[in-house]
Amino acid sequence: MFLTGIGTFCPPNRFTQAECWEALQSSPQFAQLAPRSRAILRKILLGESGVETRHLAYGKLSEAFELNPDALHARFSLNAPLLAVGAAERALGDAGLRPSDIGALLVSTCTGYLCPGLTSMVAERLGLPSDAVLLDLVGQGCGAALPNLNTAHALIRAGKSRRVLSICVEICSAALYIDNDPGVLVSASLFADGAAAAVLDHSADRRRRRVEWVDSESLLAPAERDLLRFEQRGGMLRNILALEVPGHAARHAKSVLTALLSRQQLHSSDISGWILHAGGKNVLAALRDALEIKETDVRLSADVLRGFGNLSSPFVLFVLQKALETRAPGGLWWMASFGAGFSSHGALLRVDPP
Repeated sequence: MFLTGIGTFCPPNRFTQAECWEALQSSPQFAQLAPRSRAILRKILLGESGVETRHLAYGKLSEAFELNPDALHARFSLNAPLLAVGAAERALGDAGLRPSDIGALLVSTCTGYLCPGLTSMVAERLGLPSDAVLLDLVGQGCGAALPNLNTAHALIRAGKSRRVLSICVEICSAALYIDNDPGVLVSASLFADGAAAAVLDHSADRRRRRVEWVDSESLLAPAERDLLRFEQRGGMLRNILALEVPGHAARHAKSVLTALLSRQQLHSSDISGWILHAGGKNVLAALRDALEIKETDVRLSADVLRGFGNLSSPFVLFVLQKALETRAPGGLWWMASFGAGFSSHGALLRVDPP
């Protein structure tokens, strides 16, 4: 399987963390928070959190504090299809393909629920063939991009589709919750909205830089499921984000990498590029230490985190796009994500020189 096109798309409005802090202080929820919670928010939004700006699906930031199930669902149902289609159109354009060339559509999300799912709306708006395979993949959290791409690989290998359009879209602003739990406050301060899409093909496009899917590996640790997940409270999604997440994410990422390198008879030194889901500044530091890589190896992930925040499932595809756009050196690239479950995923890519 080869990646022949990639595209990303965000809401038009981009807000600084300082602007978010100012709006938060004027919100009705802020007055109800404990002093410690206000201090946590101030430290993250005005301190060195690794995030400077975020795209959010608001016309103005005061909309963020309309926290009721109907408003949040409306935000998701309006914006998720828009962003997914925007990313898909850019990926198709990058691949030089038309919607009629696509035989399967996979859409991953965890920040809202629709029935029929997003694939129905996206396929209609793009004009995909009526017999295209449509699969909605939900509940995988930030790690969803890799299982999505792995499913595309399975469809192509099985001969079910020559080309697959893979999309990850999250409207994290539709899963906003504010209370005195530190994990909830961290989530509200770091997560953002966006979508990313990739076109996967059974053969390479000789007109562009070749990106080949070589192998993948996943790990599931259900005993740690409660450390990173959503729960429903008051009819709204509430993010559970434990303080132990960076350590577990790093440990599992190391295990996944070690397993795949062993199977491929490779060493970590054979990896020339690192395409990592960041999660946050502390997570990225923990990954760097566990994988025994340099700060320059996580520069692209840090750049995406700084400019876009934690986009959840699309994040790692934003990093991959940045690596290709900046003409990063070719060779073997390691792409990794983690998320709800507690799950960890990795894939080995072989990339031609720029």
